[in-house]
Amino acid sequence: MNITDIIENFSYLDDWEDRYKYVIELGKELETMPDALQVDANKVRGCTSQVWLSTRVTERDGEPVLHFLGNSDAHIVRGLVCITLAIFNDKTAREIVDLDAEAIFNEVQLRDHISAQRSNGLNSMLQRIRADAHNLL
Repeated sequence: MNITDIIENFSYLDDWEDRYKYVIELGKELETMPDALQVDANKVRGCTSQVWLSTRVTERDGEPVLHFLGNSDAHIVRGLVCITLAIFNDKTAREIVDLDAEAIFNEVQLRDHISAQRSNGLNSMLQRIRADAHNLL
């Protein structure tokens, strides 16, 4: 699933109950994260739910490219992980650092409809992804 498709699908859903259901469905489509990667070193700090994020780095045209696997023990949070990874996956470190994910979250009004705890967890994921990208630059 790519972020353009997700944004488009959000635009068809007027009711936030339907949007929550869609976020939960997105979580079911997350690329499988092996249990071996769901370890303390991959835990995202600052999330109320358990969230794991693993980063794999490859290279494209001499630039580091990041691919993430993520998982959570909460259904809605798994969907938020899916949306976040759709934004950042397989981008160069420079693209990740320069990307304005907040504009995307604002476009789908995500921040307006999730709890403060989930919003803090989302911030923690974003910080972790950006830190991984910064460390490669």
